[in-house]
Formats: sequence, structure tokens, C-alpha cells
Amino acid sequence: MENKFLKYFLAANSAEGFESYFCDNYDYNDGWRAYIIKGGPGTGKSSFMKYVVVKAVEKGLCVELCPCSSDPDSLDGVIIKEIKTIILDGTAPHVVEPKYAGVCEEIINLGQFWNSEKLRERANEIIGVTTQNKKLHKTAAAYISAAGELVYDNYKLSKQFINKQKCENFALNFAPSLLPKKMSFKPKEWVRFIGGVTPKGVVAFKSTVEDFYENIVVIDDKYGAVANIIMQKIRELALLRGYEIITLKNPFLPSKIIDHILIPELSLAIVREYEYIKFGEQHRRIHARRFTDVNVLRECRNRLTYNRRLTRELFLGAIETLGKAKAVHDELEKYYIDAMDFHALTLFAQKKTEEILKIKP
Repeated sequence: MENKFLKYFLAANSAEGFESYFCDNYDYNDGWRAYIIKGGPGTGKSSFMKYVVVKAVEKGLCVELCPCSSDPDSLDGVIIKEIKTIILDGTAPHVVEPKYAGVCEEIINLGQFWNSEKLRERANEIIGVTTQNKKLHKTAAAYISAAGELVYDNYKLSKQFINKQKCENFALNFAPSLLPKKMSFKPKEWVRFIGGVTPKGVVAFKSTVEDFYENIVVIDDKYGAVANIIMQKIRELALLRGYEIITLKNPFLPSKIIDHILIPELSLAIVREYEYIKFGEQHRRIHARRFTDVNVLRECRNRLTYNRRLTRELFLGAIETLGKAKAVHDELEKYYIDAMDFHALTLFAQKKTEEILKIKP
């Protein structure tokens, strides 16, 4: 896949637990079709989606890729907005079940291509490896949860050393300058991530912004309070004025912090810049320090620095543990790969892809 693709995570290993927006990225009231893939590890779910991507690109369709946060080289989902279609890995931990089965959702069962007898013969090994994998993910979650407490502590501290009123006044004037009034009103919000903790480190899909958006506004804010005030105001006004937006949550504290907002109709991206995601110097910038009380910041500096240092250590622990979990998952996949009829699966994938990509006149 040498083409440039929009990339998003639809789920995150967050400090608030495993956060999934799988079910929030298709609209059954607007003619969307969801294909929910079921099957064990190594049964070809990601390969099936990659095959669909190749064929969709051949048809000239714009495809959005949704890698797996536990393995960024694998796919958890594919979105083809032009034909209102989404394909999702509906297995744990991001279980997806149909809301209106057969009406807008269809289950693709890859379990039909495995040899159950072969799997039963390796039952003890499969159960043992699965249990080990769950334990490692639980340990990684504990690291991330602890790191999240420190990220949140710094966020709360940052609220104390910013001039909130000055920031809110700026946001009230700044948001309307970015968002022209519209005659038509069809507001829509999609919620996703472009960053996350993975076995490869903290991964961020910066190219989703810089390769696809012409007007980029960068908020340079290490701790998040200033950026969040501005993001909330832009989000509220964009929806009020009828825009379709993509809200990109903070992967560590998704219920509390918005990191970025994308407005495709305007080719506009308002993004937050901090340690693990940096944007080009050519973009318009808003520096959080203009809203900062330096004296109060000075009083908090030692605690902020300590929290950030300890947070990095905890994330390293999480990343290392997720790497071990990935190795165990790879071992688990081997049992299923050995039990699969991939020839039959390939024939099925070819036929099903034609059906999925059939564009109505």
C-alpha cells in the first residue's frame, strides 16, 4: 500500500480503561453499511481488510485505515466514506454486535474456514497462551492507568496557572474567525484518535493532518488546559454552524481532553502539539504561554517535571509489556493459522469484496 491514507485509531489503551469508538463511526440512520468480522486470532481478519483496501483503491475510492492499537501493522477497521461502508474487527477487546442485524450490519464469520477438530486438539495450549496474553494486557493497563493519573494531575495543575478568562475570551473570538456561517445545517461528529500507546511506542498519525489538510492551526500546549478550552469552543461552534467534524480525543484521558479537531469541508485542522506529536513550523501557532501566569507556573514546576519524568517511565513499562503481549498473541495466531483453510477463505474474500464495493448507480 504505497498510497497515502488517512489513518485513525478507533480504540485506545487509555488510563480510563480500553476506550472504543468502533460503533460510533457509522450511521445507520444515514444509509451506512457495516461489515463486522468475527474470527479468532490469525484467521485473516486484517488480511481480508487489506484485500478490500487494494480493490477499493483500484476503483478510485478514498479509503481510511484504522490500525490496531495493539499491533499498528494490523488493521482493526476500514472506512470507505464515499459508499458509506465500514468494515470492522468485531472481536474482543473491541466487541461489536449489530444494532439492526441484516438492515445495516452484516456479520462476516471467518470461523467457518477453520478446522475445529485441530483447534480442540490444541485446547490446553490455546487456553494457556490466551490467559497469558490477558494477564500481560492487564499489567500494561495498570501502567497506563498510573501514567494517566500523572497526566491528569499535570492537566489539573495547568488549570491553576493559566488565565482562564483570557483564554476563554480568545476562544470566543477565535472560533468564529475560523468557521464561516453556512446556509445548510447537517452537523455530524465522528470521534476517533490519531495517537495511542502501542507495542511500538506512543504512535501518532501526523500524516493524517499534514498530508490531507491545507489550513493547520497548532496549539503548543504541554499540559492541555489551554488547548482544551479552545478545542471545546471550536467543537461547539462547528456543530452549531452545521459542519461535519472529526473530534480526535486524547488517547490517555479521552473523557476529559480533546487533542485535535478536523473539519474536512474547510480543509481545516486545529491540533495540539506536545511531546509525542510535532507539526511543521510553517503552520499558524498559538502558544499556551500567552495565557500563563508565570509566577504560579514557577511554583508548580518541580511537580510538573517530576510527573512528566515518572509518566515517561510508566509508559515505557506499558510499551514493553504490550510488546510481550504482542509476542504471545503471535504465538496464539500460529494455532489458528495451522487450522485455517486459506484457499477457501481467499475465494470467499474475492467474492465478498466484489459485493462490498459494488457501487450503486
